[in-house]
Amino acid sequence: MIKIGDYNTLEVLRSTSVGIFLGDEEGTEILLPNKYVPENIEQGQMLNVFCYLDHMERPIATTLNPYIKRGDFSLLEVVEINNIGAFADWGLEKQLLIPYREQQTKVEEGKKYIVHCFMDEKSFRLVGSTKIDRFLDNAEMNLEIGQEVAILVYKKTELGWSVAINDKHQGLIFANEVFKQIAVGDRLTGYIKQIREDQKVDVSLQPTGVQLLDAAADTILSKLKQGHGFLPLHDKSSPDEIKRELELSKKAFKKGVGILYKKRLIVLEEDGIRLLAED
Repeated sequence: MIKIGDYNTLEVLRSTSVGIFLGDEEGTEILLPNKYVPENIEQGQMLNVFCYLDHMERPIATTLNPYIKRGDFSLLEVVEINNIGAFADWGLEKQLLIPYREQQTKVEEGKKYIVHCFMDEKSFRLVGSTKIDRFLDNAEMNLEIGQEVAILVYKKTELGWSVAINDKHQGLIFANEVFKQIAVGDRLTGYIKQIREDQKVDVSLQPTGVQLLDAAADTILSKLKQGHGFLPLHDKSSPDEIKRELELSKKAFKKGVGILYKKRLIVLEEDGIRLLAED
């Protein structure tokens, strides 16, 4: 079965004046227009293509790589708005429709939004939605405290940043735990900090527990080496100074310094930290 809105590896069946027809094991065929046909392609070869619906809502194949596929999330730019809805550039000739009913807030032309691509069951069209929360489910999660996860930042809130965890679950990074610049659309590595009784998940950009101490120590050590063995930070430095220099909290900084000191890698001076020369 050919998957619409996704990549398919299909067999080259025959060539026509408008392109080549590709097919799957079940006998379903789809057209790959001439402009996308690779050179020296032969009957019987297998070809990996993206399949979607053209302007006439007919299945069509392309060798172009879209910015998003069915079931995924991506940051897309709205390039047109009309009475049907908004249209986003997703890297293909036909733009992706975001119906008005699928807009969390009214979108604006020229701006970028996190979009989820799915097959609309009523119209059988591939459409986009900015109602991201609707496509994230925390009912069944296989997550553990401290686990490293892939996160997508999709919304700024009063508490912090809403993130999609592994493109499946909803999480939150609290604003006071962010020590570097982040923005909607960023794909980052995160760590599960807490799973609450109501299934809400707190996420951290820093490793937790022992991992945090090691990561903080590594960050400080790296900065020392970049600064020719000296870092002008100490226990009286403000949290803002530490955040600006290291993207760490003051608590993590102090623990990281403690690790390096115990390992006899640094010496603490009045105006900063100095890296001890290797023997």
